[in-house]
Amino acid sequence: MIAFIEGGLVAKGEKYAIVEANGVGYKVFLTKESLSTLPEIGHRVKLFTHLYLRENETLELYGMRNAKELSFFETLLDVPGVGPKGALGILSAASVDDLERAIASGDERLLERVSGIGKKTAKKILLELQSRYEGLSMVVGEMPHEMQDAMDALVKLGYSDREAREAMKHVPQEAKTVEEKIKAALKALGGK
Repeated sequence: MIAFIEGGLVAKGEKYAIVEANGVGYKVFLTKESLSTLPEIGHRVKLFTHLYLRENETLELYGMRNAKELSFFETLLDVPGVGPKGALGILSAASVDDLERAIASGDERLLERVSGIGKKTAKKILLELQSRYEGLSMVVGEMPHEMQDAMDALVKLGYSDREAREAMKHVPQEAKTVEEKIKAALKALGGK
């Protein structure tokens, strides 16, 4: 198994990057977020990887920015019906911490927004993984309904889940109503 790959970045595609290590070019599938944080072509990168064997016996390499993302990716693969592309889509939707909180609190809305993950698969993911993360929502706190409603409104305005979650981190505690939270989040987004 290939645990990580380190080498020069040769090319970037819409869903993958090609990394050259010791004269071999490896095509590594990545989340959109990971792709956007890669350096310019020609610079060195290090990606934690998962080698996936498809039913037709072809190999695919999936990369993550850190070991925590890789561990969560592999945890998602343990859920029946979730393949590597679905797991990558889930990791594109939000940070690992946000996904763990959503699973711990039984919030399937975040998972349902992922392309290719419907209500049935979202419920299956929650059912399979909730026991691994039980108690986490009590430790970090569940997201208040006003915060979730404000995030939903930002997504409807065209922002990605990740952008909405990042903006909500900048909302002051004084903002109590959904409207106040939306206004503060939009100000934090700065008209992106």
